[in-house]
Amino acid sequence: MSTTLSHAGHEPQLLRSHDILCVRAPNPGPYTLSGTNTWLVGRGPAWMVDPGPMIEEHIAHLESAIEARGGLGGIALTHDHPDHSEAVAALRATHAAPLAGGRGEVDVTLAEGMRFGPFAAAFTPGHAPDHFALLAAGACFSGDAVLGEGSVFISPHPGAMSGYLLALARLRGRGDFDVICPGHGAVVWDGKAKLDEYLEHRAERERRLIAALGEGRRSVEELLDTVWAEVPEVLRPAARTTLAAHLDKLEEEGALPSGVERPAVGARGS
Repeated sequence: MSTTLSHAGHEPQLLRSHDILCVRAPNPGPYTLSGTNTWLVGRGPAWMVDPGPMIEEHIAHLESAIEARGGLGGIALTHDHPDHSEAVAALRATHAAPLAGGRGEVDVTLAEGMRFGPFAAAFTPGHAPDHFALLAAGACFSGDAVLGEGSVFISPHPGAMSGYLLALARLRGRGDFDVICPGHGAVVWDGKAKLDEYLEHRAERERRLIAALGEGRRSVEELLDTVWAEVPEVLRPAARTTLAAHLDKLEEEGALPSGVERPAVGARGS
């Protein structure tokens, strides 16, 4: 299984075994890793997953790739966070391509099992309430539900953590992909193993959280220091957000002790 994808540079890279093109945006950072991945599937026309941020260099690479692949048939968003969706307007100014996404001003509102061009939509809430994975060409375009490295933060919208775990388990049981093409980071060739890793990671966090609560820890900082002790300071806000989602899950299950401080995070459901 060969690929020319790498973390170096931002030139378009071909996933040769599946004829899928990755155009990585030059927006590296603690949350975006080596940059946001935009994926192009098929030819004559190509279909796009996550146009990425509004960066001129990135737009130029996308336009070149679209031309080389015979036009743009449509654009699908895994979710509408700006680092995945900002470039939509620029591309639609030059291409009459329909837009599909989980919410907002889209031509097609995605739902579980819906088809859009070559893609089958799989609802994967957790990181965002409008999050979908897109499956096509033997690949799962996972957005921020599964990354090429590390874990994702879960936003505390209603049912976020339980919905996320169920979505990962459902992806694990599918048989229509053999590679994960994430929103950030490198291609994941052993997708089933990565999904197992993600499920176990969340289960281990919950075990540690329940243990910390059982020891009488109640403040946000105490819980973060105990359960997310290895997380670097720059990612502490993400850990705080995910702590809120874990506490919500325990509350939904009637397993949250009284007197637990809840993290102050952004608007719930955003």
